[in-house]
Amino acid sequence: MKKSLFILVIALLTVVQASAQPARSRARTQQQQQQQQSRGVTVRQQLLYPTAVEMPEDVVWRRDIYRELDLKEEQNSGLYYPVEPIDRQLNFFTYLFKLALNGYIPVYEYRLDGNESFTDAARVKMQTILDNYHIYYSEANGRLTVDNSDIPSAEVLSYYIKESAYYDQANASFHRKVTAICPVMHREDDFGGATAKYPLFWVKYSDAEPYLSRQTLMTSDLNNASVMTLEDYFTLNRYKGDIYKTNNMLGRTLAQYCPTDTAMQAEQKRIEAELKAFETRMFGDPAVRDSLDSIANLDPKAARKAEKAARKESRRSGGETVKAKTSRTKTSSAGSTSARVTVRRQRR
Repeated sequence: MKKSLFILVIALLTVVQASAQPARSRARTQQQQQQQQSRGVTVRQQLLYPTAVEMPEDVVWRRDIYRELDLKEEQNSGLYYPVEPIDRQLNFFTYLFKLALNGYIPVYEYRLDGNESFTDAARVKMQTILDNYHIYYSEANGRLTVDNSDIPSAEVLSYYIKESAYYDQANASFHRKVTAICPVMHREDDFGGATAKYPLFWVKYSDAEPYLSRQTLMTSDLNNASVMTLEDYFTLNRYKGDIYKTNNMLGRTLAQYCPTDTAMQAEQKRIEAELKAFETRMFGDPAVRDSLDSIANLDPKAARKAEKAARKESRRSGGETVKAKTSRTKTSSAGSTSARVTVRRQRR
């Protein structure tokens, strides 16, 4: 009886405290609790079902490169569609923008040197970005709200991404992983002049990766049912982008040491060839290691080279056998010649 009375008194005190709390404060508390619960579920999902593969810090070989993704390219156009949300379909920038606006992922400033910094000092508030780029928003109860029509997704026509190509010695494999993303807005000036590029902010890919598996993008103009998640799109490196910078000891971009466009294109091809050569020759020369059938369709020069090497090897190993066969043939022919009887017709 005393126990039941004690429980009843505690319940009455809780109701009185809840009723005494102002309605606005009570609503804010409930909203914070819901956000914490939703984030807690997300963290639990990441721990129970880990899908992201982090790049090891103790790799023996790594090269960091920066690419610019032009959304006018066919392989990248899926990131641009649809410009304005259609039901649950969002383009990539709208999705990133909403995640950052609601506080799910942090954003970091784009520095003048173009390098990213993911420290607390480099974090930037979304309200600062909205004010700097004149994006209309409303504020209520300390929460920012931006209508879908005011999100400048139509002006974000390219992205800067940082990609790390590395060799993982733990499982002897080669990977290319996106580590940072920066949306770039293309906007004309107030006087109608040339279009200028405005990098908005950096996003750490590992922060956004758990949410990218929940959003899909279209991958084909001919088959509208062909879709994949944003996470698979970046994990499988389905994008196409030109290299504009690499991490080097001088900290220079390609434009700083390539005087012409032709020189820049040649430098981009050279870097791509270096990455490809390291990936293909990671375990030795494929022309010597693989069989002729496996490489004949890949590289004709390598196939001819491997064929010559195989012929030399066969001549070395089979030389004695060929000589033995030749000697046996000569012996047999000589024996048959001595045993043969010829009849010669004489003239009369």
